[in-house]
Amino acid sequence: MSGTAAPVTAAVLVIGDEILSGRTKDRNIGYIAEYLTAIGVDVREVRVVPDIEEEIVAAINALRERYTYLFTTGGIGPTHDDITADSVAKAFGVSIDIDPRARAMLLEYIKPEDLNEARLRMARIPAGAELVPNPVSKAPGFWIGNVIVMAGVPTIMQAMLDQVAPKLRTGVRMLSETVRADAREGDVGGPLGAIAKANPEVSIGSYPFMADDGRPNTNLVLRGRDPDKLAAAVAQVREMVEGLRKPA
Repeated sequence: MSGTAAPVTAAVLVIGDEILSGRTKDRNIGYIAEYLTAIGVDVREVRVVPDIEEEIVAAINALRERYTYLFTTGGIGPTHDDITADSVAKAFGVSIDIDPRARAMLLEYIKPEDLNEARLRMARIPAGAELVPNPVSKAPGFWIGNVIVMAGVPTIMQAMLDQVAPKLRTGVRMLSETVRADAREGDVGGPLGAIAKANPEVSIGSYPFMADDGRPNTNLVLRGRDPDKLAAAVAQVREMVEGLRKPA
């Protein structure tokens, strides 16, 4: 892993009818975004697509062209609707077949007599792809070009992400500071906008919440890569917040 001055970007593509139907609640997007942000990779886009090959292929080709990395989750299991590997192969224009390396990994977890046709689907890997080890249940993900294909099961996805993270190119890590406004979002909107305009290299967001005393409150979150510019913007926000707290 090496840091660069230029931003390193990523997209997340979630694949699966079960996510779109609401049957399965996604637990991967937030984890991936937080994980990548912490190491200096900016997640810029997230898409969710059904188990339809042409839609998966179109999304893969659009996102891999636009961002440094594309991470996919879901669709690499043993059932008929697990078509992510085939879709990735089609997107890259390469063949796909049972990979001896992947088959050997499966045999670390599955008895030879239980390695049926369905389970062998998990060993089908696009030509030229690097395997992503799966310490949890052995069935690997894979990495081809700038596309990293991971399982949809959160524990397995997290283990796979740990495997690929050290190999990622990373940028300067995004720093973050939170200031509690002790005011409603509408009370800080005007002055906060002025501070944001004066500090273009710092991202400033306001996030309302209900405080323990039942009153509306707001957290002001500032994010930036330059610690000095971030500190200057935080100082301005704190000064603004203190001014609101003083009696008229």
